[in-house]
Amino acid sequence: MKTSILAVAAVLAATAARPAAAQNATGTVTVNGSVADRCEFTLPSDVINAGELSQAGSGATGGKLDTSKLDGQSRTLKGWCNGTAATMSVEAQQLVNTSFTTTPPAGFDRVVDYTATATANSANATDTSTVAGAGTSVPVGMFTGDVVVALSNSSSPTGGLLVAGDYSGQVLVTLTPAVTPPAP
Repeated sequence: MKTSILAVAAVLAATAARPAAAQNATGTVTVNGSVADRCEFTLPSDVINAGELSQAGSGATGGKLDTSKLDGQSRTLKGWCNGTAATMSVEAQQLVNTSFTTTPPAGFDRVVDYTATATANSANATDTSTVAGAGTSVPVGMFTGDVVVALSNSSSPTGGLLVAGDYSGQVLVTLTPAVTPPAP
C-alpha cells in the first residue's frame, strides 16, 4: 500500500509540475447597422433673373411677353438619392405679378406660364404652370450630381400686354426615396 501511495503521489507531483494545456476561447461581437433610403439636395436653390419680361417697341408685339427671357433658361441644382427606387417630380408655378393683384382689364395679362423640365440621372420630369400641382414622378434611382432645371414654352394666358410690376414664380423639384425616413 505504501508503494501505491507513493505511485499516486508521484503522478500527482508530475501533473502539478506540468502546466495545463492552453485552452482557447472565442467571444463574438456582432456589428449591425443600417442606412436609410433617402434623397438630399446639396445645392438646393438657384435664381433665374429674367429681367424685363415684355418686349420693347411700339409695334404689335411691344409690351407683350418676350419669350426669349424665359425659354432656354436653366439652372443646376445638386442632389443625390441612395436608393434604387427613388423618384423625381417637378412643379412649375406661374410667374404672377405681385404688385397688381386684381383681375386685369381686357387685353392685359398679369400671369406668365411656362414648362419646367428637371433632368437627373438621364431622367426627365416635366410640368407646366397652366395646371396646378406637380407633374408625374419619374424614376431616377440611385444617383449623385446635377439636377438641371430648364424652362420652355413660356406664354401669357391671352397673349395680351403684361401689366407693369414685379413678377415672381418658382419651380419645385422633389426627390423622393422609396421609403420615407423617420423624422429626426
